[in-house]
Amino acid sequence: MDRYGLIGFPLEHSFSKDYFNNKFAAEGIDAEYVNFPIASISELKNVIQNNPDLKGLNVTIPYKEQVIPYLDKLNEDARLIGAVNVIRIKRKKKKTKLKGYNSDIIGFKQSIEPLLKPYHERALILGTGGAAKAIYYGLQQLGLKATYVSRQKKSDEILTYSELTQEVMQTHNLIVNCTPVGMWPKSDECPAIPYQWLTSKHFLYDLLYNPDETLFMEKGKEQGAFVKNGLEMLLLQAFAGWMIWTKEKNNEEL
Repeated sequence: MDRYGLIGFPLEHSFSKDYFNNKFAAEGIDAEYVNFPIASISELKNVIQNNPDLKGLNVTIPYKEQVIPYLDKLNEDARLIGAVNVIRIKRKKKKTKLKGYNSDIIGFKQSIEPLLKPYHERALILGTGGAAKAIYYGLQQLGLKATYVSRQKKSDEILTYSELTQEVMQTHNLIVNCTPVGMWPKSDECPAIPYQWLTSKHFLYDLLYNPDETLFMEKGKEQGAFVKNGLEMLLLQAFAGWMIWTKEKNNEEL
């Protein structure tokens, strides 16, 4: 039986295990999907060694960037983004090779592109982690200019929440939340943007999907903004990850 899995910490919130095991059961695929909650990325080596039937892994918080030094190769998207959420494992004789991919960018682009309007030209990305980096490059590929927003001033290219003036909010009418702020069980929290300056031309996209409507989305709707959660992106990136693991052209040598 083939095995796939997820590394991250913690993993109680994860959707992947149920999604893939339901998929395997429904499609008669002889495989299982297992969670590997590792407290340090250095434990990845043990996961690979102790599971000889492991064909692929998903990577979630906080290891999307930390995992890169443990991989043998990156595909172009993952290299540009600097973050990995899918690993393909190839074993030949006594050698094991790991190649990293980023399916977040695929899922995000497929999810958001049909919803963009001509006036969506500039975006604010809340957060600077691995998921935020995928969103940044996805927006670039869709022709939008994007700016990161962080709680701390990390560089001149990154805004802090206190720098979100009315002018900034008016000129950036797509806002993507890539932080865990507002995720269950802390669903009474939301990113500290000035919601009073949102309009009906704003589009608030939350990568979170639990709860279905986050406080970030709720406060956006109150101002007339269009809102969307991350469930569709999650499904699309999961399917993209499955294709990376299994499609025929991926049988090349690493």
